[in-house]
Amino acid sequence: MLRTFMIAATAALTLSAAAVAQQGGTAEEARAMLDKAVAAVKADKAKALDMFNKGEGGFLDRDLYVFCNNTADGTIVALGNRNAKKLLGTDVRNLKDANGKAYGQEIFAAGQKPEGQTTEITGYLFPRPNDPKPVPKNSFVKSAGDLYCGVGYYK
Repeated sequence: MLRTFMIAATAALTLSAAAVAQQGGTAEEARAMLDKAVAAVKADKAKALDMFNKGEGGFLDRDLYVFCNNTADGTIVALGNRNAKKLLGTDVRNLKDANGKAYGQEIFAAGQKPEGQTTEITGYLFPRPNDPKPVPKNSFVKSAGDLYCGVGYYK
């Protein structure tokens, strides 16, 4: 009886650990979502920004979401993270994380690169969509016309 219980308990813990590991998106999934987002912006910018802000159309998946900024002035125009909606309309260049890292300036610089080029911004802190506590994050950024968009994954 005890042996059966121990086997069941071990199996339950293994499945729980696997479920926790699957909760966050991967770097590969973030890159794929970014490519899909850039294609959506090119097809219908207004519709795409609306979907990104609402987290619809597959643009909010676990902790993966899209953000987009104006190339000219860095204004944040789309942000799928409900814990960061207050940043909409602000200049990304002014953003620093809890440790003082000026990640917003890095994101802006990545957005100035030629269309089609993907840049990874690494090692900054930002809240997940389901938790307001800042945690380590990396983001991929790519130009899309007069915008640049990004999708990050949490470490």
